[in-house]
This record gives sequence, C-alpha cells and structure tokens, in this order.
Amino acid sequence: MSYNWNWGVFLQSTPSGSDTYLGWLFTGLKWTLTLSLSAWLIALVVGGVVGVLRTAPGKALGFLAATYVEVFRNIPLLVQLFIWYFVLPELVPVKLGDAFKQMNPVAQQFIAAVLCLGLFTAARVAEQVRAGIQSLARGQKNAGLALGFTLPQTYRYVLLPMAVRIIIPPLTSEFLNIFKNSAVATTIGLIELSRQAQQLVDYTAQPYEAFIAVTVIYLVLNVIIMGLMRKLEKSLRVPGFIVAGK
Repeated sequence: MSYNWNWGVFLQSTPSGSDTYLGWLFTGLKWTLTLSLSAWLIALVVGGVVGVLRTAPGKALGFLAATYVEVFRNIPLLVQLFIWYFVLPELVPVKLGDAFKQMNPVAQQFIAAVLCLGLFTAARVAEQVRAGIQSLARGQKNAGLALGFTLPQTYRYVLLPMAVRIIIPPLTSEFLNIFKNSAVATTIGLIELSRQAQQLVDYTAQPYEAFIAVTVIYLVLNVIIMGLMRKLEKSLRVPGFIVAGK
C-alpha cells in the first residue's frame, strides 16, 4: 500500500484559518498538562491522607480508607469518568446538578476529568504511601513517641519524610501514568493531545504523521518528568539510610 507522506501538514492552516495544525497539537498539549498536573495535585493530597489512615491505629478510619482504595482502584477508569460526567450530576442535589449542567461544556469536561483522574490515582498513591510507611523500622515510630511527639507529629516529622524518600520511584511511575491516562478525557469531548491528533487525521487524512508526532511529544514529556524525578530522588536521599522491614 502506497502512502503519501506529508510532514508539512503541521504548518498548514486549519479550516478556520486562525491556527496551524501544529498549533492544534500544542493547544492539546496545554490541556493535557493542565489536566494531568491538576489531577496529580488531588492525587497527592488525597492519596497521602488515605495512605496515612491505612497505617494509623483505629479500625474505623482504616476500614474507610481501605474501602476507598478498593472501590477506586478496581473500577475501570473509563467507567468512573462516565459516572462523574453523566451520572453524578443526576444524583447530587438538584441545584448543584443544574449548576454543573449550565456551565461551559469545556469546564464541565475538565472538572469531571480532573476529579475522576485525581481520585482514581489517589487510590494508587495511597497504597504506595502505606507501603512506604510500613517498610520503615518500627523503632522510628517508637522513637518519635518517646521524644514526646504526638502521633500526628510523629507521622509529620519522622515517618512521612522517610517514607517519601522510599516511594519516589513508584510515584514517578504514577506521575507518568497520569499523563497517559489523561487521554480517556477525549471520550467526554475534552480536546486534549490525543483528541487533537484525531481531529488532525479527520481533516488531513494524514494519520501516520499525526500519531507519530503525538507519540514523540509523549516520549519527550516522559523523559523530562523522569529526569526531574531522578534529580528530586537524589536531592532527598539520606546518606547511609537502609530500609528495614521491622
């Protein structure tokens, strides 16, 4: 099968004439970055709290935290996105649901995607936080309490600072995943990077160029993130620290 390669398609004007197809891709990249970083902030905050609750004494809080993790981790991401976008506005109080429906469509799509992606990733972050805390020597917690710290202070000043250093590598993987998972937002209409590539194909019939370009953009983005996270890991490393299981 012959294929007419045309890399110059990216410099051609879009049907509206207000931008080029390359500009379309960069607009999609901006939405991908905004969506992913916003969701990551939610994931870190919620995941950190849930992860701590999973290791804290108290069966009730531990049960609620475990339930959250199991629910959000075991329901497919796409199903959760549809629930947030289509179902939840019908379940909340009428005024709140109507307010959501009357918003700008792009704002509706963005809010639903951010909450879905953030809370889904938070369940995975919570398990990493839990594993990081439990991997520390038990003596660290006892030492903190012996120094007169309260339990929350022991978590804040002793356990969490050391656990974070342990879980940076798996957190890096989740950070990369959140950028890739953001592509599901295209199913509810958000014009992020992968959706812009699909539109480019629809208008130009140049699928290879469009998806090769998107692949390269994702690869460059991932390489940059991995480099930054490795620098962060090195800067936080504690010389001579050895993880102990007990």
